[in-house]
Amino acid sequence: MLNPDDSPVHGRVDSEGRLVMADPALADLHARAGGERGGPLAVPQLATLARLARRLAIPVSRTVIAADGEEDLDLWVRARPEGDEVALAIAGWKHRAAAPPMEAARSAREFDFIRADADWTWETDATLRLVALSAEGVAVLAAGGAGPVLGEALTRLFVLEEGEEGGPPLLDALARHEPFDEQIVALRSAGQRRFRLAGVPLLDPLGRMMGFRGGGFALQDPDETPSVPSAGNDDDGMPAGVKPGSAATAFGKRLEGALRAPLNRIVATAEQIREQEDGPLRSDYNGYAGDIANAGRHLLGLIDDLVDLESVERDHVAVEAETLDLADLARRASGLLSVRAHDKDIRIEQPDLVEAIPARGDFRRALQVLVNLIGNAVHYGPDGSTVRVSVERRGDVAAVVVADQGRGVAPADAERVFEKFERLGARETGTGLGLYISRRLARAMHGDVGIESGAGEGARFVFTLPGA
Repeated sequence: MLNPDDSPVHGRVDSEGRLVMADPALADLHARAGGERGGPLAVPQLATLARLARRLAIPVSRTVIAADGEEDLDLWVRARPEGDEVALAIAGWKHRAAAPPMEAARSAREFDFIRADADWTWETDATLRLVALSAEGVAVLAAGGAGPVLGEALTRLFVLEEGEEGGPPLLDALARHEPFDEQIVALRSAGQRRFRLAGVPLLDPLGRMMGFRGGGFALQDPDETPSVPSAGNDDDGMPAGVKPGSAATAFGKRLEGALRAPLNRIVATAEQIREQEDGPLRSDYNGYAGDIANAGRHLLGLIDDLVDLESVERDHVAVEAETLDLADLARRASGLLSVRAHDKDIRIEQPDLVEAIPARGDFRRALQVLVNLIGNAVHYGPDGSTVRVSVERRGDVAAVVVADQGRGVAPADAERVFEKFERLGARETGTGLGLYISRRLARAMHGDVGIESGAGEGARFVFTLPGA
């Protein structure tokens, strides 16, 4: 049943995403979406908003369009974290005819073209608060002294410079619900660091603004404002997702120039075919396009690993010695892997916000190690399992323990997994370089990466750094 008056409808979602309390209107909507009483919240838009509020640990408010039978339901939702739960307050409750598909697919492709060249990527809500930031962006802003940034408004992190038309292009684009590509900004915490931002709007099915998704481009010279292809330029492609700390050596540049752009275009074209914009395809052709896109992404990942390999095998790996908080890094890395984990219905347990483990190491290199380890745990963990990321003090060293519920590693293979190009099974995917690179980076910081589990017990990797 619909809400009988204009008073908000309330609900409560627990740490497992279950709808543990709901007023009748929400309970009925949950049931119509296929949910069970006390089960996971079955309305995807509401469940996503609850997860976002929990991850950011701040209240989040926005309009939501939810499918309800053959109609759309127009809602205004506020999600507020309360301990391990999220409280929902929902108003509006207006039914309307289902809107035709908007330009979400085109917006997604435009973002793919942007991030193909971007140094880092970001996403905001309608109030320009950051709700997602790539690993590269975390490292870039942290190096500039920005500290924790999720939940912060772009306008508080950056000084927006005016464009050719007089106002900041980002704010003009926000007013017009349009893409932008020439917003020059200066990081407030380090005024000499300047970037160019480009982004595309995120619109709901009724065309209302939900935020921006875009990329950041470093400007090496304070007066440099290079022009790069704008969103939607068909000569570009999808990104490769460069890992934090990848070395920009001559070898890496030649490799990227020769392989990355063609592979980006292959992946982007395959995804465009899968979207079937020019009409329906036979199911086997659609599958072929998906296989081509996945193979392209695999090759792009191989390029990243080879560039990293070339970096760590030099006589001296360049690392910084700075004081960092391993618990904070573990939370950041867990957040960066949350989307991948969600795709496999895997829950990542991360250190509590009050935990802190001071250590000495390189922020970007340590983050790269943790992204590799947690990414491996998500990859090898079975669907519906849990990956536990915990921190502890071990004498004079600080440690992060990453444990999954997969098949584990036999004691006889405990050192083999760290060898170059080593994969324990013939059917295993990947390059066999992630653990090798992670250990090399850890040891360059006077730490280590090891394994403490046996076959059938799940893998339990331990990353240590000198304590601070």
